[in-house]
Amino acid sequence: MSLKMLMRIIPSKLISDLQSEFNTAFPFLKLEFYQQNSKDRSGYFGTRVGDYQRSVTDGSIDVYPEMKVGDLEKTMKDIFRLNVQVFRRSGKLWLQTSMTDHWTLQKQNEHGRELSYAQEPLFTNKDDSDAGECG
Repeated sequence: MSLKMLMRIIPSKLISDLQSEFNTAFPFLKLEFYQQNSKDRSGYFGTRVGDYQRSVTDGSIDVYPEMKVGDLEKTMKDIFRLNVQVFRRSGKLWLQTSMTDHWTLQKQNEHGRELSYAQEPLFTNKDDSDAGECG
């Protein structure tokens, strides 16, 4: 994976759209937004970026697989004054990546893939599917 994504930030854009774009590029990661003095990361569905952070202006940043998680979070804060936290999927759970912010987005995403698939059954019951039958 060496493709970068261009994350366009404009006041009228929905936070959920930013989250979806990020998750499309990194399917085992998610981007959560939060207020400076709050641990609450909920309640932003349907919220526009400009309603969440009134001083945000139009702009964009390149997000690439080799970027460290901490650098993405810092860039979002420094340039757009948006508080974000990256979470990594682990099976059905989402884990905050603060202890591994020095990892790249690609490494976090790959680790999330490994953790998620490691928790799924490796074999299916032959009676439960038609796998192996030729059609």
